[in-house]
Amino acid sequence: MNLTINGKKITRDGQEVYLIVEAGVNHGGDINIAKSMIREAAEAGADAIKFQTYKAEKLASKNSPAYWDRTKEKSESQYELFKKYDSFWIEEYKVLADYCKQCQIDFMSTPFDSDSADFLNELMPAFKIASADLTNHPFIRRIARYQKPVILSTGASTLGEIDEAVRVIEDEGNSQISLLHCVLSYPTKDEDAHINMIKHLKNVYPQYVIGYSDHTVADPSMMTLNTAAFLGARIIEKHYTYDKTLEGNDHYHAMDANDIKTFKNNMRVVNNVLGQYYKEPLKSEEQAIKYARRSLVATQDIAKGTIITEEMITWKRPGVGISPKYLDLVIGREAKLNIKEDDILIWEML
Repeated sequence: MNLTINGKKITRDGQEVYLIVEAGVNHGGDINIAKSMIREAAEAGADAIKFQTYKAEKLASKNSPAYWDRTKEKSESQYELFKKYDSFWIEEYKVLADYCKQCQIDFMSTPFDSDSADFLNELMPAFKIASADLTNHPFIRRIARYQKPVILSTGASTLGEIDEAVRVIEDEGNSQISLLHCVLSYPTKDEDAHINMIKHLKNVYPQYVIGYSDHTVADPSMMTLNTAAFLGARIIEKHYTYDKTLEGNDHYHAMDANDIKTFKNNMRVVNNVLGQYYKEPLKSEEQAIKYARRSLVATQDIAKGTIITEEMITWKRPGVGISPKYLDLVIGREAKLNIKEDDILIWEML
């Protein structure tokens, strides 16, 4: 099964990777910073930029404990953290969606409640559901009914829980599903990334596009994301910031515009060299086949009528004469004409 997002076809076994950079709320509630992040992500080559849409009081109780690295993000509760960044709502997201169109990058935002899902449906081509909502079947059902592609992160979930969520979407007649391997730990240690699970998801769900949502600290070469792509991830999502040195929230494990360029350039190189699947000689190899391969060559003058022995011949470049693979067919034959030392043997000589 393939996905189509805003006219872009994402194939399960294709070479192209759809990159979603998650700005989340790293704009800090500043619309101009959010627009700048959109512009820079588009210029760097990202396919989509995704925000997060919520109101703190709808998302978490005031007693919800923190589950992230408190040395990086000091908020004591989820409510405290979310309250810092929940200023954007309908009007702001309309502005950002319009600006994405101007910059030619797909707009997305993960909704965390029914109200935000409803108004975001008018603004974006696909829905991304966070790992934390994988067991929130009423919410998943509501989103599935919009009949748009559903990208579902699977952090901290069992296969049984994933199956249940997939079934909820399918039961609404929606088969445009992508499942993203994800580790729900901020930041994710490299040894906890377990991106081999991408292959497991591909085997278990052969009908769906599989991807990866990354929470590791961005490495300079973007090796983690590129490896995920090599393993079959065709949608990749990673947090995105305009300044990785900023403290708090999702800045400390995010990629920036330069990282986007690195990843995209790596993928261009890979896609250029991957080429076709079927093994056969290529047009670019024609000269090498002719001149770099070997032919049977006389090691001495051979008079007409002489029976050819193994000592009389060797193999040298170019490959325009009798191939060395026919050595046994040449030995024991009679020379039809005089052959000089270093002559390349052809069948007409024998």
